[in-house]
Amino acid sequence: MKSMAMTAISLSMAASALAQGDNNGLQIARNGTQPSARGPADYFTGTVRVDPLFPQPKGPTRATGSYVTFEPGARTAWHTHPIGQTLVVTAGAGRVQRWGDPVQEIRPGDVVWIPPGQKHWHGASPTTAMTHIAITEQSDGKAVDWLEKVSDTQYGSAQ
Repeated sequence: MKSMAMTAISLSMAASALAQGDNNGLQIARNGTQPSARGPADYFTGTVRVDPLFPQPKGPTRATGSYVTFEPGARTAWHTHPIGQTLVVTAGAGRVQRWGDPVQEIRPGDVVWIPPGQKHWHGASPTTAMTHIAITEQSDGKAVDWLEKVSDTQYGSAQ
């Protein structure tokens, strides 16, 4: 499963890079050419940094990818994705929850697949930061529908 996720990442990155160029050669998105951004307060609770992994897709490519770091206690708002989302946890300790299901702990090496249209959130544990790679495909130029914020009670309901 982990190797499939990494293959998907590599293929998505390659396809996205090729979509940016003339399709005749290797394209490299150099480190530092895409600035980090703070996760907007409308969609995140706490301190979150989003680092794009590759340029926004053009042409037939629809995949986006980001390296997202959540400080302790930070999390997304509830949201959905029209084509789903894959998360690859790379560092720390985190949490994820699908609407109606219990909160689940996630750790480095875990790969989380959220099916299309499923209401969910993800973020760090209360005491430890968490970083994941988020891979999302766009449908008609849209990758996410943001909903209400996760309450402290919902966030704290981990087992």
